[in-house]
Amino acid sequence: MSLRVILRILGLLLILFSLTMMPPILISLWFRDGVWDAFLIGIAITVLTGLLFFLPNRNERKELRIRDGFIIAAMFWTVLALFGSLPLMLFGDGALSLTDAVFESFSGLTTTGATVITGIEFLPESILYYRQQLQWLGGMGIVVLAVAILPTLGVGGMALYRTEIPGPLKDSKLTPRITETAKALWYIYASLTLTCMVAYMVAGMNWFDALGHSFSTVAIGGFSTYDASIGHFDNAAIELICVGFMLISAFSFSLHFVAWREKSLTHYFQDPEARFLMLFLLGLTTVTVISLWLTDTYDTQLGLRHGLFEVVAVATTAGFAVADFSAWPGALPFLLFVAAFVGGCSGSTGGGMKVIRIILIMKQGMREVMRLIHPNAVIAVKVGKVSVPDSIAQAVWGFFSAYVMLFFLMLVGVMATGVDQVTAWSTVGSALNNLGPALGEASGHYGDMPTLAKWILVVAMLLGRLEIFTILVLFTPAFWRR
Repeated sequence: MSLRVILRILGLLLILFSLTMMPPILISLWFRDGVWDAFLIGIAITVLTGLLFFLPNRNERKELRIRDGFIIAAMFWTVLALFGSLPLMLFGDGALSLTDAVFESFSGLTTTGATVITGIEFLPESILYYRQQLQWLGGMGIVVLAVAILPTLGVGGMALYRTEIPGPLKDSKLTPRITETAKALWYIYASLTLTCMVAYMVAGMNWFDALGHSFSTVAIGGFSTYDASIGHFDNAAIELICVGFMLISAFSFSLHFVAWREKSLTHYFQDPEARFLMLFLLGLTTVTVISLWLTDTYDTQLGLRHGLFEVVAVATTAGFAVADFSAWPGALPFLLFVAAFVGGCSGSTGGGMKVIRIILIMKQGMREVMRLIHPNAVIAVKVGKVSVPDSIAQAVWGFFSAYVMLFFLMLVGVMATGVDQVTAWSTVGSALNNLGPALGEASGHYGDMPTLAKWILVVAMLLGRLEIFTILVLFTPAFWRR
């Protein structure tokens, strides 16, 4: 492990991150909301800290090892979210406390979408923009963005890339060089964002709302410029556009890359993970809409409209809202919330455990049933026509075990702060799955949660964003042995 190399890279990344506070300054000057100085101070503090890390170590140039990548990923996301909270604490009247600002910043960068703020539409425009931008940057991963840039500064990127891209099948690259891979992902990401923004404007949003919501839609984040989220617009066309781009972003970006390269959409229907997600959402939507009709919660048209939107928004972990699904009858709130544990596809901007893991867990379960019938049979686990190595199958079970254990520990921790069981269960699940919405007392916002509970949820967001093992590995003695 090369501590000085790590500090050098961390310093560079902080300096780069400070540049992301410049667009909100322009927004502040455009709207004359008077809080541009909060971002200027944030830039100054971030740059100075970055220089303190970088300058003493500027001549340290070594190729990163995988252990260095784990440390940088964990430190970068933690430090970045802490510095990202600065403008939220400095913008004057209505500024957030340290705990709330860190919570909001982590929620943005991890694309969780949970918020402690009420009266969102009354915030200064530059703060509204900044929240949305945090989600956009976090959606594909600022580390991947840095991987596309830092090689020109003499930093290798493969170790970083492998710790950042979500899902169990991380080692396949879209292009031969890691830099080109990261750039390809960001070109696709930016193109989707621009297309989404234009679609929103055509459907009736102004440019500011369209830009902000395109950021959080493609990132599958869920932040909005209004308390009522997408429901504020009460526009079926906007909701349909949002559903479409949430679905697109929930698919693996490697599929989007192939679609762009081969000018074909057939592989979306050939990919087992994408097919499973589409069938899962179709089945859940059918159950939800029929339940809303049978209980007379909505009329036929509104039941279909709200049912479809909420299923896609919650199951893909976007967390947008057009209705309060926590108030829906029967088991629907629980059913939708549990769907978020599945999440998006591996390599997407979605959260959750990832569709591929759910497929593998189900297939391994069926294999064990078959082994009871045929004890001596050799039964391979296949995803499509590809046999999955036992190492990946074991890693999936290891992930699931760690997920359940951490979920239980954090649930107990949040309940120990005085939070009721339903609220604690749903907030921990929402944070760990990077979902946002919760049930119980946090169904509207997280502002009334105890301070200690908020910090536990911040840890849960980070664990969910970096898929648990990236963080847990740092706490193993073997990791630190030479």
